[in-house]
Amino acid sequence: MSIIEKNLKLDINRIVFIGRTFEEYIKMFDLSPENLDNMKVLDCAGGACSFTAHANKLGIDSTSCDIAYYHEVVDLEQKGLEDIEHTIEHMEKASGNYVWEYFSSIDALKEERSRALKDCVQDMRENPQHYQAVTLPVLPFENKQFDMTVCAHLLFMYSDRLDYQFHLNSLKELIRVTKGEIRIFPLTDLYGKKYDQLSQLMNHLKEHVRSIEEVKVSYEFQKNANHMLVIKLK
Repeated sequence: MSIIEKNLKLDINRIVFIGRTFEEYIKMFDLSPENLDNMKVLDCAGGACSFTAHANKLGIDSTSCDIAYYHEVVDLEQKGLEDIEHTIEHMEKASGNYVWEYFSSIDALKEERSRALKDCVQDMRENPQHYQAVTLPVLPFENKQFDMTVCAHLLFMYSDRLDYQFHLNSLKELIRVTKGEIRIFPLTDLYGKKYDQLSQLMNHLKEHVRSIEEVKVSYEFQKNANHMLVIKLK
């Protein structure tokens, strides 16, 4: 690891290594696996999600990138298990902030989060080339390398600690490496409040893209988190 990478590498205790399943991605991004066949897809930031693991088995050329991947897989697996336990404790205290339809219970949620982590970690061991350590807003990919980029639970979600310029620079970088479409979910922060600078951000990006719009999706777990941003590129 280079000196630069060491400087960029976050203390693992500052990383939340929680994952969503392939099936959740299909719902939250309103995707059709058949339409993704033979496409190159970037999951940024992939975290402990199992989308890439399952997508590649279906003939989708998927790559995940995340700052977490600077760490060893064994350490990420342990951190993921700890984060699941912490999340479940939080859910028991704040279950009213969530819509219990996709998940029937807290136990069902834990089972799915555990399955995502297990599948992701296994694939990281078997296919490490599918997982790239990165630090936004800079990505080590070529211009227009991916047909589609999906971004879940990073942009907008942490707006209390990631400022407007970070969001703008990160989106411009996603636009640079993508040639077809970018989908970002959700449009809310950790407390279910819509990102208050979204309109400004959309206006800022209009000249760089073909279209940019909010689209409602059928997936809603956190209350009010049921829209994605769809950016179609020139």
